[in-house]
Amino acid sequence: MSTRLEALPHRHVLTLPTMPSAVRTARETAEQALVEWGISARHPTVGPALLILSELVTNSVRHAAMLSPQMTVIYAAGEGCLAFAVHDRHPYQPPLYGAVTDAGGSGLATVMELTLGLGGSAVVRGDADGKGKSIWITLPL
Repeated sequence: MSTRLEALPHRHVLTLPTMPSAVRTARETAEQALVEWGISARHPTVGPALLILSELVTNSVRHAAMLSPQMTVIYAAGEGCLAFAVHDRHPYQPPLYGAVTDAGGSGLATVMELTLGLGGSAVVRGDADGKGKSIWITLPL
């Protein structure tokens, strides 16, 4: 997808402690934002999108909490597009597209299979200082 994220009119940013309760909070916040933006919970992309988001937040909790006591979740939407990112301050940038071919049943493999299956895209964007990253998912609606 080539949608410019800056062009998406709907945005919400949430900062959470990097702990297990963040998964539920991030998901519930996404559900509320989607309703406010007029995106039906019954839209076929919404269920998988919430699972993708939950997996990304879970990965930050499991793998980044020692270096990143907080994480930021960014939600965005516009005509025909839903995007979100999970940002933490751990420097490791996982190879997203390699996760699909790895036989380990990892959460990241699930994220990528769902994203690609929906015709979406995923990208890791490192922080300028090299000490953190955001994983962005963009899905068509």
